[in-house]
Amino acid sequence: MKALIIEDESLIADEMIASIEQVAPDVEIMQVLPSLKSARKWLMSNAEPDLMFMDIKLSDGLSLELFSQFDLQAPVIFCTAYEEYAIRAFKVNGVDYLLKPVQEDELERAIDKVRQQLQTKSSVPADLQQLLQSFTNPGAARNRFKERFIVNANRKWMPVETSTIAAFCKDQLIYLYTFSGEKLIYDYSALEEIEEVLDPEIFFRANRQTIIHINAVHQVRPDGNQKLIVQLKSPVKLEVDISREKATAFRNWIDR
Repeated sequence: MKALIIEDESLIADEMIASIEQVAPDVEIMQVLPSLKSARKWLMSNAEPDLMFMDIKLSDGLSLELFSQFDLQAPVIFCTAYEEYAIRAFKVNGVDYLLKPVQEDELERAIDKVRQQLQTKSSVPADLQQLLQSFTNPGAARNRFKERFIVNANRKWMPVETSTIAAFCKDQLIYLYTFSGEKLIYDYSALEEIEEVLDPEIFFRANRQTIIHINAVHQVRPDGNQKLIVQLKSPVKLEVDISREKATAFRNWIDR
């Protein structure tokens, strides 16, 4: 079975290849494509593979755009750090939707689904249909807020649990500040996109540059023009401005 990987982080792509070789040695990786542009170019010049592994958020857009540009029939295993695109993934050729860091047992089960689908030439498997229903049924769905973020640390990628993040700050790049005092680079999203996947009961968009965790707030003092200055707990020790327009919303958020 010939496969294509669309993934913009080379370290993750290398680990994906190693995992595939471990759990499915019959799967031949034809190529790793690091961007939408390279994927478009490859698909215009080559026949479809038997299987595709796709990250969703690439450096130059969403891989889901490929389905509106090409009549893709190959089954796809999505491997991503983002939960919020699951429904769209299942509406195209998605056979499974694995959250990073991908576990080998999950990867093996996903590839087995593809084998079964190719052998029977069936449509979306029944268990995937049930999973899709859980996303669209509020009573059955679990909390869809993001549980972890993947960061780059010393040329390696590392998952950071959302509950351990004290603040997100944008200064050219986006940084995560953890409650233990770490400052880690997370440069693959706009702050607006991060805000959308966080629980608003726990995280507050303080200003254009900063999102803070409710348990990170140490003290608040008034400033001029009804602004507020929020000091975060040690060892983070950041000072964050809250504008007059957001001051009331912040008070309501913190005082509950």
